[in-house]
Amino acid sequence: MGKRQENTTKGGNPMRNDRTTGAGNQSTVPRDPAAETARGTHRADGGTVTVLVPAHNEAGAIVETLHSLGRQSRRPDRVIVIADNCTDATEQLALDQGAEVIRTLGNTDKKAGALNFALGGLLESADGDELILVQDADSQLAGDFIENAVRHLGADPTLGAVGGVFSGGPGGGFVGHLQRNEYARYARDVKRLHGRCLVVTGTAALFRVRTLRSVSLARTRGTLPAGNGHGGVYDTSVLTEDNELSFALLTLGYTILSPADCTLVTEVMPTWHELWAQRLRWKRGAVENCVQYGWTKVTRPYWGRQFLSMLGVLVTLAYVGSIAYAVESGAGVHLHAIWMAVTAVFVLERVVTVRLRGWKHMLLAATMYETVIDLFLQAVHAKAYADALFNKKKVW
Repeated sequence: MGKRQENTTKGGNPMRNDRTTGAGNQSTVPRDPAAETARGTHRADGGTVTVLVPAHNEAGAIVETLHSLGRQSRRPDRVIVIADNCTDATEQLALDQGAEVIRTLGNTDKKAGALNFALGGLLESADGDELILVQDADSQLAGDFIENAVRHLGADPTLGAVGGVFSGGPGGGFVGHLQRNEYARYARDVKRLHGRCLVVTGTAALFRVRTLRSVSLARTRGTLPAGNGHGGVYDTSVLTEDNELSFALLTLGYTILSPADCTLVTEVMPTWHELWAQRLRWKRGAVENCVQYGWTKVTRPYWGRQFLSMLGVLVTLAYVGSIAYAVESGAGVHLHAIWMAVTAVFVLERVVTVRLRGWKHMLLAATMYETVIDLFLQAVHAKAYADALFNKKKVW
């Protein structure tokens, strides 16, 4: 995976039972999912739960994240922090909280590479019914997240992953406020769809060991993209590993779910610059995942969303361009009935969809102040399409 790793460092973990075996420096041995199904029965309780927390210089958030795991109504059996190229106190803080720590040095494959390293050891010896929760180091789970996720996964043997529905954390000023509104709308949409989602969020997702093995095996056999030839569960060649893993699960015939009762809080980007970088990576990654998988029954809805997104960019450019031309030419801007009707519909949508945040935010949304982030995101989308089209070097 283009990296050097050090052996597991372990801490006494009050958040787990007396299991002390850590992940070693090993590669995943793919197993046949059909054989896995045959040798084990489907267990409603899901077996043991191991939490993997990939962390790169997360000293500011790791303690709170681990505290949220310690407060779970269904407490995890193991908590492993993957200290990936850390130069701050992340590793020591995790050990102080009782978590196990795996240290990677020289990992050039970011989060995907760190997770593949840890999973390479875990999947080797784990039972197919055991569960693995992958969680970002800057996200805190609601107290019943694991309990609810285990229940959902246990109720449906075809379910490949249970993801979370996230809200935005505090801070970030005006740009943070806009992201919290955006996440509230996302939560509303997922709830209305009864948990059906297009992507299992990387902020927190629960998987069966058996499922992750089937993904790794499919990459080895060439059924799924191999990720720079390294294989493993996560494709290390992409910008959005959670989006690609969702494609992989759906391609293998699994379903994915983000139930309304699996909630968490995640960090918001504190500046416009950081939000631009995040959303540009998300958008370009989503576009390139579509190209990577091609036109299939699985990817058709994703291609449809990209088509609508491109149409939105063109309409926005035309709208803004017509206003600029009218002002520049001296013709003035005239209010036509059709545009007034479109504006009224837009305002109504802004008000209704932010209802989860309360009536004050609903009244504020009616002022159309969020137009600023709508235009911002259209610019991000335009840049992502241009970068993908001209194959501009990826930077993360």
